[in-house]
Amino acid sequence: MTHLAVLGTGKMGGAIARRLAEIDPDIALWNRTQARAAALGIGHVAATPADAVRGADIVVSSLTGPDAVRAAYLGPGGALDVHEPILYVEMSTAGPELVDELASRVREAGGRLVDAPILGAPAAVESGSAAVLVGGEAADVEKARPVLARLGEVRHVGGLGSAARLKLVANSMLATVVVAAAELQVAGEEAGLAPDQVFWALARIAPVLAPRRAGYLEDRHQPAQFAVRDLRKDVHLALHLFEASGAAVPLTTRISSRVDDATAQWANDDITAVIRAYRPDAGAGSNA
Repeated sequence: MTHLAVLGTGKMGGAIARRLAEIDPDIALWNRTQARAAALGIGHVAATPADAVRGADIVVSSLTGPDAVRAAYLGPGGALDVHEPILYVEMSTAGPELVDELASRVREAGGRLVDAPILGAPAAVESGSAAVLVGGEAADVEKARPVLARLGEVRHVGGLGSAARLKLVANSMLATVVVAAAELQVAGEEAGLAPDQVFWALARIAPVLAPRRAGYLEDRHQPAQFAVRDLRKDVHLALHLFEASGAAVPLTTRISSRVDDATAQWANDDITAVIRAYRPDAGAGSNA
């Protein structure tokens, strides 16, 4: 049996862990806050990343960003303290530069690496209907495929780092859709249309909006499926990538400014909170 470990048990990491426990009931878990990993009620919780990965065949990491990934892999008690032929599957949205940095360190520790960020919310992971973008060498991707297929459709998009780059393109598109929908929802209402009819039309054009109806129509942005602060992190990573490649992205730059403004006020709310910028009388929201 393939022995698995998961580093990071937040919303996405927890969904991944629950799904992968169907493959390995003794799955090893690590989270910076151990109680959060223990609350999943599956496998066993390790004290450090190194303890979690020791003896594992495949290790999945799903963390909040580049700093969290570095800490889990390279910090004291980090995963790469363990020199074993482990296949690491890095699923965080942390950017391709982090993947490049990690790759050499993983090789030095005797392991292999693929990057495999997810398109889809934790609920899609739980149902096995997410899209998993994978970058890496074909042999490594094929070794990871049976595990990743538990989470959804696996799409090998190129060499190592390709999936990380494509995820930033996708999340930039999501930011554009979310902000444009907020603007047009309010514009449609002010033009005399019924709010539910405006949202119906927008969601027909952009189905990703459908699960976020309460945010656009009821000013309800908790619990957050995807927090504004996390979208800001992703869009800034994307802009760094695009700038380095010489791409012209004036629209994405303007959308980033809108997301920055929303983060200053509603960082921990769902990304639908961007609509509050268009509704001066909307609730104050939460930034705790």
